[in-house]
Amino acid sequence: MSHKQRLPRPSTPPGLPPETSYHPKSKLSFGVVCSSNINRSMEAHVVLGNAGLRVESYGTGTQVRLPGRTAMEPRIFKFGTPYEEMHQSMNVTPEDTTYFTRNGVLQLCQRGAAVKRAPQRWQDMASEDISKHNIVIAFEERIFDAVIEDLQLRQPTEDFRPMHVICLDTKDNPHEAARQGIVALRLCWRLEHCEDLDLEAAEIIDEFQRERDSETNIKILYQVCYL
Repeated sequence: MSHKQRLPRPSTPPGLPPETSYHPKSKLSFGVVCSSNINRSMEAHVVLGNAGLRVESYGTGTQVRLPGRTAMEPRIFKFGTPYEEMHQSMNVTPEDTTYFTRNGVLQLCQRGAAVKRAPQRWQDMASEDISKHNIVIAFEERIFDAVIEDLQLRQPTEDFRPMHVICLDTKDNPHEAARQGIVALRLCWRLEHCEDLDLEAAEIIDEFQRERDSETNIKILYQVCYL
């Protein structure tokens, strides 16, 4: 039995939206990065985007890895594989549908397909595309390290301007991704509303870290890179 129907897309009424629905674009551009661009970075992509911030999401892994039926049998896809195609491959039989719905993987694919076509790999992006980001949020220390290493290896762009790279260490599960998506929004919102990002970012992040220490032991790392 096959379940290869296309994923439903949100529908909108015809005509122009009312003027009250228009919101100014954020002055800053945000990049959010996890390993496979399907859980932590996609949660942040949705949360920041819904708040009106300009945001794109990426992964740094060599492949997109999703939980399989056992820890030794993950579902592996190449970056650039459409989320819809991933969803279909794990929705072939009723048993697949039941299992991958229960572990939340089908829902992750559905969310991804509603936001963009496919996972994007940070290291494969053109420098001109990623240099537009003022702020990059990585959701794990090794991902933070991979982003910084990649930026240091790239040839400088013509503009050669600072990028503020921040690590919000987050366990790779949907519950923690949802919690940290809100944390990322709070931090990004403060950075969005500062008067001079390059002068104020370090102080804002330090203050945010102190506040978070009273609530949860979250590790925040920060480094300025140029591209």
